[in-house]
Amino acid sequence: MRVDVSVLTPVLNEEEHIREVAAKMLAQRFDGTIEFIFIDGPSEDRTSEILLELQRADPRVRILQNPRRSTPVSLNIGLAHARGAYIARMDAHTLYPEDYLARGVTRLRRGGADHVSGPQLARGDGTWSRRVALALETPLGRGGAQFRQAGASEIEVDSGFTGVWPRSVLEAHSGWDEDWHNDQDSELAARIRGSGGRILCLPEMGAQYIPRDSLSALARQYWRYGVYRAKTSGAHPESMRRSHLLAPSLALSLAAAILPLGRVRRLGRLAVALWCAAVVGVATAETRRGNNSEVDPTAADVATLPAVFGAMHLAWGFGFLVGCVRFGPPLRALAHTLRRSGA
Repeated sequence: MRVDVSVLTPVLNEEEHIREVAAKMLAQRFDGTIEFIFIDGPSEDRTSEILLELQRADPRVRILQNPRRSTPVSLNIGLAHARGAYIARMDAHTLYPEDYLARGVTRLRRGGADHVSGPQLARGDGTWSRRVALALETPLGRGGAQFRQAGASEIEVDSGFTGVWPRSVLEAHSGWDEDWHNDQDSELAARIRGSGGRILCLPEMGAQYIPRDSLSALARQYWRYGVYRAKTSGAHPESMRRSHLLAPSLALSLAAAILPLGRVRRLGRLAVALWCAAVVGVATAETRRGNNSEVDPTAADVATLPAVFGAMHLAWGFGFLVGCVRFGPPLRALAHTLRRSGA
């Protein structure tokens, strides 16, 4: 059967959000045919049962299994079974607008783009999820990622959040690299850009991402981000941004601050103090912003921002350092970034 768009969604223990997320996916308005392929981890909660219910209610739903429990493996399993001329990736923690696929395919058909997506707009669902969403509204939370804020017009970015590709682009690059258990979209984006491709972020494709709802889950997530960002930077030196060096620098400064070496310790403490001052400044700004925030924070939410930023930055930073040990330091990336900074 001919299909215009195949939507790939890796899932693993997603019973808390999967009904709401899937309902938004299945409500896509698109002048063509869509199939929704859910690749199950396999899950140990009620996710599989819920997916079977969805499949019985909607013939467009297909369920595949991934016993290896790795996101890039799931995506490649989905790609191998997909029938669409266009491939979309949708996240099981994200609510997409009803014209997401239509706008993505329309833009790809115009030419001049190899991957299109929209801003990743954080929407809290739970106490800590709301606080993480508040942090992600700030420059300290976004970390220099252009796709994490809404814009007024289409922009070219170095990587996107999920999105839509022509099938031919993914096949030309052999899909997702299964050695990247995390940061696989950034690694794929680096290969696409390295071959001359363009990645675009369209404001009208903005999607509401639901952050983790505990500090421990947030820290684990950002630890994995840091570890595999080191791997991506080593493989693709041009993909490193200056902002990628901030969290590892904070982690090193914190380590230096407790060393019994006078000058090194003083420098470390100074750097940590500057970070604390920046965090307090952001929290103060959020207090003043008050009801103008999309997240509508409470005083308690603002007061916990230092803990949220600490979990993000320290987990990412120490994760990056561990990634440097595990995969080798990305020396070429560092040299490239420093040259670009001095230009």
